[in-house]
Amino acid sequence: MSINKLMRYVLKVLSYPDVDIKKTYKIERSVSNIRADKLMNPIHKKWDKTVFRGDKEINVRVYTPKKEYRKTVLLFFHGGGWVKENVDSYNSVCKSLSKHTGCKVLSVEYSLAPENPFPEGLEDCYTVTQKILEEAQIYDLSENDIVIIGDSAGGNLAAVVSLLSRDRKAILVKNQILIYPATYNDHSENSPFKSVKDNGTDYLLTSKRVCDYMKLYMSEEEDRNSPYFAPLLAKNLENMPKTLIITAEFDLLRDEGEEFGKRLKAAGNDVKVYRMKDALHGFFGIPSTFYHVKKIYSLINVFLDEI
Repeated sequence: MSINKLMRYVLKVLSYPDVDIKKTYKIERSVSNIRADKLMNPIHKKWDKTVFRGDKEINVRVYTPKKEYRKTVLLFFHGGGWVKENVDSYNSVCKSLSKHTGCKVLSVEYSLAPENPFPEGLEDCYTVTQKILEEAQIYDLSENDIVIIGDSAGGNLAAVVSLLSRDRKAILVKNQILIYPATYNDHSENSPFKSVKDNGTDYLLTSKRVCDYMKLYMSEEEDRNSPYFAPLLAKNLENMPKTLIITAEFDLLRDEGEEFGKRLKAAGNDVKVYRMKDALHGFFGIPSTFYHVKKIYSLINVFLDEI
């Protein structure tokens, strides 16, 4: 069902106001925590694992579905602009992901900016990924059984973890799922992507909001030019994982995600890109009874069946 005039008006009203995120991000984190369903009875077992990065502890929440019909492990990086959200606020998303794929899901509590700016959160995700890949054989898994997955800023982190693993000559990530990922470094009026101009004001996530998130995420202005900040800037995308990219039609990040898919494919990688018609940024977080969420699980399951 397409977005009608009334819905467009409602979306415009609900789109994030032009507030100073540097002053409000702590409040927004609190709201996310209130929204988190920590007190709800889970429909599966869950427990926490700790991975060490030097002396630093990185928490990983492990979800196991009641019906575990795949040995695949999904290593999940949450969205939130690198600034907000956490494992608790993504509890429902990861429960649903585990239930509808039949996979264990490992959700990573990476460090958030601005207290821990680039590349702190990225290095947390990289460390956990390498640890899980190293331990795969202990649990009778192969490297191919590990799939990294993330949405929005988490999609950015997943793509960059794959890039870092290759560039550091570490254990390669074999499979990745990127859900409306942020892959470029400019979401202002100077962006080369049409979706930023078309969808950057009236569809909940605004271009100003993304620009502000990136300012909070970076340590210094030069970070913008790093492919580990914006993977679409990478000059070499050869030897990257088998990839599924899912974008949303009315999302300002749509075109850069699809362009990243084109560049991966041009470099000789196995890539599938799917644009979710009539969808908005963030749709992965709504209940699984909705059409778009049912569709995304269908796409993910086909991808998992083919690895």
